[in-house]
Amino acid sequence: MAFIHTPDASANDKTASMYAAAEASYGYLPNMYRAFGHRPEVMEHWGALLSSIRSHMTLRRYELVTLAAAKELKSSYCMLAHGSVLLREGFTNDGLAATADGGEKAPVDAGERAIMAFAAKVVRDATSITQQDVDALKKHGFSDAEIFDITAAAAVRCFFSKMLDGLGAAPDHAYAERLDPNLRKSLAIGRPIEGLV
Repeated sequence: MAFIHTPDASANDKTASMYAAAEASYGYLPNMYRAFGHRPEVMEHWGALLSSIRSHMTLRRYELVTLAAAKELKSSYCMLAHGSVLLREGFTNDGLAATADGGEKAPVDAGERAIMAFAAKVVRDATSITQQDVDALKKHGFSDAEIFDITAAAAVRCFFSKMLDGLGAAPDHAYAERLDPNLRKSLAIGRPIEGLV
């Protein structure tokens, strides 16, 4: 499951509480929570930071930015997790695959394509961002505050995706059970899903 031993719920009260809350939410204990089992307070603070960033964005915008960042990071776990959210929000399998692949048939508008490209560039090389990149977003009607939010959502994905991949946390087997096999190929672009190695 991971490159390090992950503690069980008996490790301490905070770990037990985190695991119990995750199991209640997901119906199983996701590997991402196990990966933070040694430091549950880090997961708690991560959740608070993420909540503060997401609170200023629509769910769709946040998920599209996150998907673009996760793709650039080659994070299967985050692609699968956030792709699953987009499916629940109305994307079809084909529409999500096209969005993940950057295809012309993706069900996104020009502004959404622009924020996804910007998010990918932030992750790939933030030093390459120029005033022209920001001005291009403004031409799509994005305010300075919205551009901050988009940048923040892309930047924080680097922390979480790299933590999971650096510790060897495989995407949960639940994704193999719930997602169409062809869609999984579009989303699982890094580490394979647990049990599908």
